Amino acid sequence: MLESIGIKAKEIFYNLSYDELREHEIKCHEGEVCQNDTFAVDTGVFTGRSPKDKYFVNSYPSNEKIAWGNVNRACTKEIFNDNLRRAKEFLNDKSLYVMDVFCGASLASRKKVRFITQIAWQAHFVKNMFIRPSEEELKDFKPDFTIINACKLKNELYKMHDLNSDVFVGFDIENNIGLILGTWYGGEMKKGIFSMMNYWLPLQGKMSMHCSANVGKNNDVCLFFGLSGTGKTTLSTDANRALIGDDEHGWDENGVFNFEGGCYAKCINLSEENEPEIYNAIRRNALLENVVITCSGDVDFCDASKTENTRVSYPIEHIENHQKSLQAGHPSNIIFLCADAFGVLPPVSKLTNKQAMYYFLSGYTAKVAGTERGVKEPIATFSACFGEPFMPLNPTLYAELLGKKIKEHNVNVYLVNTGWSGGGFGVGARMSIKATRACVNAILDGSINNCEFYNFDVFNLATPKELKGVDTKLLYPNKTWENEAEFIKARNKLASMFIENFKRYANSAKEFEDANPKL
Repeated sequence: MLESIGIKAKEIFYNLSYDELREHEIKCHEGEVCQNDTFAVDTGVFTGRSPKDKYFVNSYPSNEKIAWGNVNRACTKEIFNDNLRRAKEFLNDKSLYVMDVFCGASLASRKKVRFITQIAWQAHFVKNMFIRPSEEELKDFKPDFTIINACKLKNELYKMHDLNSDVFVGFDIENNIGLILGTWYGGEMKKGIFSMMNYWLPLQGKMSMHCSANVGKNNDVCLFFGLSGTGKTTLSTDANRALIGDDEHGWDENGVFNFEGGCYAKCINLSEENEPEIYNAIRRNALLENVVITCSGDVDFCDASKTENTRVSYPIEHIENHQKSLQAGHPSNIIFLCADAFGVLPPVSKLTNKQAMYYFLSGYTAKVAGTERGVKEPIATFSACFGEPFMPLNPTLYAELLGKKIKEHNVNVYLVNTGWSGGGFGVGARMSIKATRACVNAILDGSINNCEFYNFDVFNLATPKELKGVDTKLLYPNKTWENEAEFIKARNKLASMFIENFKRYANSAKEFEDANPKL
């Protein structure tokens, strides 16, 4: 099976069942079984992605399409092949796990992906996160893309290669192969394939999106864009609506479809009261990462001593109210989620089409502690398309595709702040899930359209004067601060950051500059 790519394995464990994977996980002492019958593992030094260690091979024709820079770093074919050769030699004569899965619920956009790893729990992670083929579909499975995960091997030649560290996450687009060295973090596999879907689909005129999605009983679809930690998984998991997916989607001429077959939820401070659907999804076959286990075998979801980025992956079937087909029609509403670390933005605002493009390209949020290597506390950032680390192409290409679809399907677009109020991080308080859900519910049931709106100064955002379930004071951010002069200072600082960031689009998206804050 692997000889064609130059690996001679001692033995291959192919598409094992959940029960078989658990046997291997226990036998190999890869983690521990918890009281709730889940399996818990530690991912080692790396409890988040390593974005500075991600590279694309600089080769034709992909090198003419990739937006090269700090996000999309280039490496030579020689460096990639050197690491690939050493990975294959390292994996020779070892017992390996091979998982063949699908990425993309839409048959017209689906990719067949093969993952190769030494670790049973990583195969478990892949089984949870991607679409699981039937036995019949596996009979003639030929991968469109292969990821070799040699996480136990470090790139000790990184200085000679002039790379960032001994971690290497690389993609050779022309030869349809990806390589992971030096990091055990499961999210590298998930986001690696997401990056590739973000390369393939837009070139076919299909929108690829870092968003969650759900659908109501009247077939009304809502998309939730946002970076990790802004609430995509929490807010899209709703007992009254069917979950399409919690993180990665495509949008073609038929509607929205999930790339994945599972969910990857943050579980720090998780409680049954606040997030019952996710809490109850954590049962046998779910895989916990970097959580603290008590002496009695219970999970302490409030303990962040290992990382703030504690995670759980589970098959989407663990969410009782999920969309069986993982597909639905065109969206009625789009919500941009941001975690405003400055405590300036209102909890909800309605956007014009021009503002929608502006805020999509700006992608303002805060990087939340633990989601990336070295991030210890929220840092204000601008991430184009609410997912720039995973977007190989120019951000304006994704924006153009989204803009066309918003106009074609007359979609309403909103900005929802799940971040801080009454002051910035360390001073103010995080928006409650209850308040944010009230904002989202008003969008979904249409009651927000019956509100009177006021103009939120400087940012010129249409903000409700009152909203059922939301403390009216929250809707006026300046009133939540003890010192209004400090609020104005913070507001103007954030506005300046928006204006400065958007200068990067001076030559490619100048038509949206009018949506800049007005100081």
